[in-house]
Amino acid sequence: MPQHTFMLNGTRVTVEAEDEERLLWVLRDRLGVTGPKYGCGLDVCKACTSHINGKAFNPCSVPVSKIEADDEVTTIEGLPATVGKDLHPMQEAWLDLDVAQCGYCQPGQIMAAVAKVRQARAAGHDVTDADLDEIRNICRCGTYARIREAIVVGAKNM
Repeated sequence: MPQHTFMLNGTRVTVEAEDEERLLWVLRDRLGVTGPKYGCGLDVCKACTSHINGKAFNPCSVPVSKIEADDEVTTIEGLPATVGKDLHPMQEAWLDLDVAQCGYCQPGQIMAAVAKVRQARAAGHDVTDADLDEIRNICRCGTYARIREAIVVGAKNM
């Protein structure tokens, strides 16, 4: 079975997996990283949103063979380390505003929010309503109003 090496949450990992195996399954089943959730498996619901080299992506739609040895994959488990704290400011905002109901989509929501804030700042502005409208993560509990409020609060502390 082929071996694949990449950076995962700040640690270099090597895992055996078939080339076409989706990264989500490699993360969850082979490496025990369960923050990225399985929702649709079709890159639609975005419950598995993680970061690759700092940008949002959905590992349910990426074969592990597409991940290069120098790629940095960050999941919700590794997000706090990006700021050197126990919790990332976006996670703190989520807790402060009591965003989650069932919680299933929340890791993906937080990862998408952090990537969107970084994207807005790279474009030279703070996150706007138009930026928030571009986030397509699905929450079956419908906590979108609280999610949007938490992103704005979290962004102020990033």
